[in-house]
Amino acid sequence: MVDWVSLAIPFAYLGILVGSLATFSYLYRQRKANKAASLAPWFGPHLQRNIYLTLLHLEPESTGEKKGPAVPETVLKAALLRRATEDVQRVIAVRNAKPALTTLLQRGSVGDDLWQRFLRAEKEIEEELRDVIQEANAFTPGWGATIFQSANEIHNNQTVRKRIEEIQSQAATERQWWDKKRENTQAQFMKELESEKPSTPKAKPTESPASGSVTANPSAPEAPAAAAAAAPQTGNTAGSEEDAVLVESGGPTIGADSAAGGGAKAGKKKKGKK
Repeated sequence: MVDWVSLAIPFAYLGILVGSLATFSYLYRQRKANKAASLAPWFGPHLQRNIYLTLLHLEPESTGEKKGPAVPETVLKAALLRRATEDVQRVIAVRNAKPALTTLLQRGSVGDDLWQRFLRAEKEIEEELRDVIQEANAFTPGWGATIFQSANEIHNNQTVRKRIEEIQSQAATERQWWDKKRENTQAQFMKELESEKPSTPKAKPTESPASGSVTANPSAPEAPAAAAAAAPQTGNTAGSEEDAVLVESGGPTIGADSAAGGGAKAGKKKKGKK
């Protein structure tokens, strides 16, 4: 006879274990969903989408018996195109932020809350793109395949215009800065030119080899005159040396000296005539 009590205990244990795990999983998921719903959205309110939905569901006004005109289709298409342009901007923002956010999450620099916000933003963008494609195909078949190309061109045009406006707003400040820089550069160049002007040359002092005294450098016309004045003095050196020898040796008398000097002069004159 089978002992049902001994078999029921393990099954009861398994049932309690599975039930507790299921309850814990359900509560955890519910709590996680509530927490994700309570997180702040990654993007702000979608104004273009709200405008399009308002125009789309706007009922024509009734004036008496006749009803007023509904919203024109061109206005709805323009609103949908604006909505697609905003979606393109958000897609670009998500693609640019994903690599950096993934790296920070792997390093532990950001928490799971931020990552959950980002994942929810990605899901919202995907649903928004599908909705826009469906709306575009509802207006014109096949427009959903090209609406985002037009929206991308509009986005690029807006980016270029914003950049041009920023540059034009900074033009006055940049012009003032450039004028100041040019004035400073010109002032520096003028100072350099004034410092590089040639000065008047001055006579350099020279030292004579005999006396070691410093004299002014003689000019070119004075050099031949000095040479000519020094040339005749070479003839009297021999006579002065002879007189010095006669005096030291206690030589002849004054008459003899004069006679000898006269004879020497006569001999010199004869030699000069020859």
